[in-house]
Formats: sequence, C-alpha cells, structure tokens
Amino acid sequence: MADTMADTVLMDVSDGLATITINRPDAMNAMNTEAKVALRDALRKVADDKAVRAVLLTATGRAFCVGQDLKEHVSKLAEVSEGGGNALSTVQEHYNPIVRALTDMEKPVVAGVNGIAAGAGLGFALAADYRVVADTAAFNTSFAGVALTADSGVSWTLPRLIGQSRAADLLFFPRTFSAQEAYDLGIANKVVPAADLAKEAIAVARALADGPTVAYASLKASMAYGAAHTLPETLEKEDELQTRAGASQDHTIAVRAFLAKERPTYLGR
Repeated sequence: MADTMADTVLMDVSDGLATITINRPDAMNAMNTEAKVALRDALRKVADDKAVRAVLLTATGRAFCVGQDLKEHVSKLAEVSEGGGNALSTVQEHYNPIVRALTDMEKPVVAGVNGIAAGAGLGFALAADYRVVADTAAFNTSFAGVALTADSGVSWTLPRLIGQSRAADLLFFPRTFSAQEAYDLGIANKVVPAADLAKEAIAVARALADGPTVAYASLKASMAYGAAHTLPETLEKEDELQTRAGASQDHTIAVRAFLAKERPTYLGR
C-alpha cells in the first residue's frame, strides 16, 4: 500500500514493512516545514499501525538528509529580527517529535543511508536502531558550523554510540567523515556498495519485520533504559520486559520450532 504524506515524504507499507522515504532530492533532502511535518506525521502513523512490524527510513537522490533547509531558516530569522516568531521553534514542533517517534515506537527502525547525513539528518540516522550505509555516504554534525548547538537527539545518541571524547571532537570541530570511518566509530552497522544499498537495507528491514516483534520492542526499550539507569535498575527492567516477551505467542512459536528443528513463522504478538 503506497501513501504520499506529501510530495516531500513518501510512504509504502507492504507485508508488515513500512518504507518512509524523504523526497526532496533537488535540495539534498533538506528539511523545510512541509517535509518536517510530513516526516513527523508519517512516523507517528506507522508507529500506531499494528500491521507495521518494522520501518525503513531512507531517501531519494544523492543525500540522505542535510538537516534544516537554511534558505527557509533565513526567512524565519528575518521574521525574528522584525519582532515576530521564533526561528528555532521547529526543534520543539518538529525535530523532537520526529526523533521521539523513531526511538519510542515499539518496532525496529532501519536507516538506509544513501548519501550525506548532516545535522538533523545525522540525528535521524542515529535515532534509528540499525544503520545500513552506502560506501559513498558521509556524515557531518554541522551544528557548530552554523553557530548552533546540537538538536535532533545528537547530544544524546552520538556520545552513547562513540564515546564522549570522540563525540566532542565531531561536535566542536564539524567535518565530513566517510562511511568507513562511521563504521570504525560504531555509527554504521553495515557498509555496502552504493548500488546495493536499497536491496541490503530492505533485506535487513524485512528480516526484522518477519521476526519476533514483541522481543524486538522489548530489546529496544531495555537498551534505552539501560543507557540512563544503574545495573540493579536495569536488571529489574529486564525482568519486567522478559516477562512480557515470555508471554508472547512468538516465544511459544520459537520454542516449539526449536524443539522440532523447524524455522519459526512469527506472528508479531
């Protein structure tokens, strides 16, 4: 089932997999207001759709997303100088809800990074649970380069992926770094030839969509909880989530399939 939230964001749902595609290739998928609203609403829609078991976030053209559309941003700054508006209200209205939708939904999210991911675009990729990256893609924090601080969760996700020291280096001294360096740092889960990106990203997302959805949701919640809590607190959370996963139909299916030496077919519940 194909759906167009707006020309700037495309959405397709097929057999439990939702593919959301940022579609402003001529602007290197920079986020204007229309695109931000469309992406936010598309993510919320698939998060609430019980038929969707995994999500693939990708983009058209040669960029994944270069972050804020600075041409639109300049006009917002002009409004502020004239005594009206808040040029950065978009963080609360758009970027924060987009990242929360990616991180909070109870289903795995794969980012298929086809090209440069910078600023908020980097934030979107980091907020995904798994990143398949084209070997020609690249990354840049970019915020300090335009005299801004981090948003889109980057100050939370980046240090947790690569450590505080390396994150500080990339944030204070923004530079473009390659897919291979992203892999070496622990940002990219998988680097593939650019020509194979769509196929490889879909394969990863499809494997997750066909997998034990309740277990994936619990793993996602457990890792997020553990990142900000003590070991004893996390052990308690693991117990809670394991009880939930153990009561799922998928767990029973998996155990029976294991004993019968068969491949399980999961129901996602």
